Amino acid sequence: MIRTLLLAAVLATPATAETIAVTAAHLLDPATGKTIDNPVVVVTDGHVVASGSGIAIPADARRIDLPGMTLLPGLIDLHVHLTGDAAIGGYRRYAYTDGFWTIVGVANAKTTLDAGFTTVRNVGSDHFDDVALRQAIDAGLIAGPRIITAAYAIGATGGHCDNATLPPSYDRKDASIVDSPEEARAKVRWLHKYGAQVIKICATGGVFSTGDAVGAQQLTFDEMKAIADEAHMLGMKVAAHAHGDDGIRTAIMAGVDTIEHASLASDATIALAKAHGSFFDMDIYNDDYILATGTANGTSQESLDKEKTIGLKQRQTFQRAVRAGVKMGFATDAGVYPHGTNARQFATMVQWGMTPLQAIRAATTTAALALGRTDVGALEPGDWGDMIAVAGDPLGDVKLLQAIPVVIKGGVLVKDGRTAK
Repeated sequence: MIRTLLLAAVLATPATAETIAVTAAHLLDPATGKTIDNPVVVVTDGHVVASGSGIAIPADARRIDLPGMTLLPGLIDLHVHLTGDAAIGGYRRYAYTDGFWTIVGVANAKTTLDAGFTTVRNVGSDHFDDVALRQAIDAGLIAGPRIITAAYAIGATGGHCDNATLPPSYDRKDASIVDSPEEARAKVRWLHKYGAQVIKICATGGVFSTGDAVGAQQLTFDEMKAIADEAHMLGMKVAAHAHGDDGIRTAIMAGVDTIEHASLASDATIALAKAHGSFFDMDIYNDDYILATGTANGTSQESLDKEKTIGLKQRQTFQRAVRAGVKMGFATDAGVYPHGTNARQFATMVQWGMTPLQAIRAATTTAALALGRTDVGALEPGDWGDMIAVAGDPLGDVKLLQAIPVVIKGGVLVKDGRTAK
């Protein structure tokens, strides 16, 4: 009872309108690519009210001075699984109780925020665990990024989003499985009812599912269109797990907003994505981790073999999509590899065809567009006061983002790892 009253008080009490002034040597604006010298970012009640050079610091502002450092907007990862642990794969998951994964999510949320990712889209979580995380973070009970929640991912019977790891005597049909357009539409409504803010579908097979071909389409056009139409009517966007070309193309034609993985997209499908304004969210770093760890984390040989067939092809597709001008978001599939190391993907994106600015823009400006958000991904008036700082020029060395010493969320200094302060 006391706990309930305390939580109610936290939720009901308005935030104090404190003013924070952040100063640094430089500020990188990913949208324009320009670097501003001697910037000041003023944050009141969590939101930016002024930013740029020559900004007067209010007399009542509490200062966060970051001499010699470069400010950037807080980073965005469009594809994470906060309630997943890369070290517990395959059948090892059955050694843990259902509620264990929510606790895993608490730890991973803090790790992700400390890595400089102040906003993430969680695209798949059982039991509405990601909704619980979002509610606890928003209430100030635990530390973590802003989370856009998908809850369960929608898929077909026996498909990538279904559970095919147990024999028929233990048959379990996952809560989000559909087998018709009517069931698909109803499932979107159910997910929205209980806290989903984005809809995730499994349009094709996957690496970490059992008994399916990684590129085979698993939802029909009519099912995908019913999902997209219903989600859009409810004001939600749709993300499609899709490796195979047929599934990618069908998802684009059905009105899906972002294509996750996009590993085997043909040139014709890449052109279609550009024409439709679809986003590709390609997790091109994690192949290194998956192949390096092999079956040590419980990953099945079947899944490892699948990864071996598509890892290089996905990177080559990424390269072609960048050259074609497809809108590319930053998405890592963290949970398949360790949380907190999300920023390792920046260097891989540069290696496979992006400039450092394009890679940073994918995790800020473009990611915000993919989310349909105007309050993250930049440091303009009205945006959340989410920012990071590094000691150096990330356009000259994008690997600086792999170890971010300073993280600010909503004007609050949540991490300060500077050795000399």
